[in-house]
Amino acid sequence: MTTDYPQSVQPRPIGKLTHPAPTLLLCTLGASWAVIAEIFGWLAPGVLDLYAHHPRRAELDALRAAHGLRAPDELWVCSTEGAQTAASLALLDDWWGKLGRPLPLRIWTAAGTDQLATQAECDAMRELTLRVVLLASERCAHGGQLILSLAGGRKTMSADLQGAGAIFGAAAWLHVVGPEPLPAPLAGRDALLKQQQPALFSCALATDLANSIRPLVAGRGTRSELLDVALEDGAGPVTAQRFALPLAAPGTPCRWAAPASQGAAWLDAELRLRQRQGSQLMGNFLAQVAQTEHHDNWRSLYRLPPAQIEHLRRTPVSAEHLDWLTALPKADLHRHLGGCLDIAAQRQVAERIWASIPKQNRLQRLTDIGWLLSEDGASDASDALDDADYDLNDAPDASQDWPWDWPQRLQAQPPQPGDPTGAILRAERCATLLRNASAPQLQRNLYGVTAPRIALKTRHAHGFAAYERPGELSGSALLGHPAALKPYAQAIVVQARAEGLVYLELRGSPHKYRPSDPAGFVYELRAALAAAGADVGKTGQKPMAPGANAAMPRIGFIWILDRRDPATLQKTVLAALAAQALAPDFLLGLDVAGDEAQPLTDALVAAFEPAFAACLPITIHAGEGEDASRIWQAAYRLHADRVGHGLSLADHPQLAARLRDRSVCLELCPSSNREVVGFADPSQPASFGLPTYPLQRLMDLGLPLTLCTDNPGISRTTLAGEYLAAARMTPGGLTQWQALALLRQAFVHAFLPAAQREALLKAVDAAVFAQLIAPAP
Repeated sequence: MTTDYPQSVQPRPIGKLTHPAPTLLLCTLGASWAVIAEIFGWLAPGVLDLYAHHPRRAELDALRAAHGLRAPDELWVCSTEGAQTAASLALLDDWWGKLGRPLPLRIWTAAGTDQLATQAECDAMRELTLRVVLLASERCAHGGQLILSLAGGRKTMSADLQGAGAIFGAAAWLHVVGPEPLPAPLAGRDALLKQQQPALFSCALATDLANSIRPLVAGRGTRSELLDVALEDGAGPVTAQRFALPLAAPGTPCRWAAPASQGAAWLDAELRLRQRQGSQLMGNFLAQVAQTEHHDNWRSLYRLPPAQIEHLRRTPVSAEHLDWLTALPKADLHRHLGGCLDIAAQRQVAERIWASIPKQNRLQRLTDIGWLLSEDGASDASDALDDADYDLNDAPDASQDWPWDWPQRLQAQPPQPGDPTGAILRAERCATLLRNASAPQLQRNLYGVTAPRIALKTRHAHGFAAYERPGELSGSALLGHPAALKPYAQAIVVQARAEGLVYLELRGSPHKYRPSDPAGFVYELRAALAAAGADVGKTGQKPMAPGANAAMPRIGFIWILDRRDPATLQKTVLAALAAQALAPDFLLGLDVAGDEAQPLTDALVAAFEPAFAACLPITIHAGEGEDASRIWQAAYRLHADRVGHGLSLADHPQLAARLRDRSVCLELCPSSNREVVGFADPSQPASFGLPTYPLQRLMDLGLPLTLCTDNPGISRTTLAGEYLAAARMTPGGLTQWQALALLRQAFVHAFLPAAQREALLKAVDAAVFAQLIAPAP
């Protein structure tokens, strides 16, 4: 039941509009042609200010504005044949000529009709009316307006026009009311008055005449969803291409003859058939959608009109959808605390650390890092330093690259009084370097020295360390300093808001940031994030309402454990449980990282027993360029709920099926996967010839999966950017419908208690639906 939609009936594009659509005024015409002028003069006062002297002119203008009605770009008329119609059309043409023919006037007449005294005449007129409204509705798609005038024409014609508007949609049904009888000039009671009407209605009416009539809005029509689904016999959606009607040339009536016999060629007959089969048609359409899905989408999306569902399913995500992706409420399940900030945010943190350094120590810190800035950087600093803050940005830039081991040299010091691990000294040096190195120096030595950043694990001499190089002045380089946590948390919240994140799981290694009190670090990080405006899961606090409170992202934390250090693993697990006791709604789970080749010994598994007993959710880093054979063992023995990356599962369908059946979700990070492992990306010439990103294969295997950022500061990306990267790197692209489904998977697999997760899902569902049905800007 695949359905093809002509361009003319595609629903409103999700993103930028490609062209403006017209506003059309469609009227029926009988003996009283002047009602067309009465409606037109109200809608288009800039062309014909018919009601300029109306005592309630302000009310009439307010009514038009309240309904958002625009002046017509074209005037369309449909009518019968016969002498009476011919006389009315002649008067209409006379009036239009007196106005200077300001717009295209298109007229259709139903062949073989006159007084609509027979069933055949009524059927032919109804068929013409339906086809004219169908054609008009398609031409008004993408932001135009179709306005229908129910005044004028015979009662059956007005009824047909209203019925057509109820099926194909209309911005408004208009009518004109007045006293009975109307004043003689308005009614045109004799031949002379009729001949004078075109001149009468070509300028503002006198006050007494204007006050005798009043336009009103009788309602509006909403396009029927039944138009956009296929019939059981295979007939596609209702379109003007299927039920053809010539576009009348301006000023020349188009005589249209109905098909010889009623049947499949009659639009009226198909509309009645669709109404009879309504529920079944919608059920068949949604069943067809479900058959092609690997993952359920947001529940509310299945309430969208079929044409919009099809549009989402067929529209590939591209760069023009960046704003759309950013505006959607999103969740990121895999974002490292140490690699999330860009250089600008890192420098803001560095300023706070610098401000906390006693002034008598600042010269030494400048001396410590001066060798990285210029050959005589330390003497430059000594000469310039005074009671005011010193900024080396005015110093000459060094042209040479920093030695590869500069991060180690910044932290290689014997223990300091009050700083046994050297974390504070290291943070002060890194902050001083961030603050005083020039932007070109930082860009070059954090990013440029490892360019092109593709397949670094195998292509670069320093392997994975080359990928990590942009993060050497962030994370543990700064977070060991007590002044760093507050600005770091503020930057995270600002970043989350800018990206449209309503849920974020940060992950990091507190035992590396603060070895003496890692649980205390988690508790203080929670407090700093809350102070910055995040929802950190305070006891008794209701889940946030995305869309209504998107400025308050829900943020939790996952503690990273290193399987390469089994000797201290159990101690770290116990520290994580202590942090969970201090902040039960903030410490959400554990992450297992490190060399996948590390044997999964009984002792290592035993170290996790306290976490199993506490039912802490677990995610594991696995399958990022390494063989997948160990993924299942780690996932099974460590009871993993999610797998970070898991790319190599695409080559092991049986193993993938096991993880799928256990609903283990993959956290895919396209940009970092490209940088570390290496995958083809059309936007990156250095990636040409590399393997295809396995997103489509993993989706085809039915694995739960979502997209994440990993280290957005290192990869210079955002979550919306990851969806664009995935779309580029996936043959055939990624549709908007697929993107929405992947986005939902992040919320489904969030490490939240079930009740909170369900509440968040419902709130985000409503917010996504509201965004998709919102009028185009």
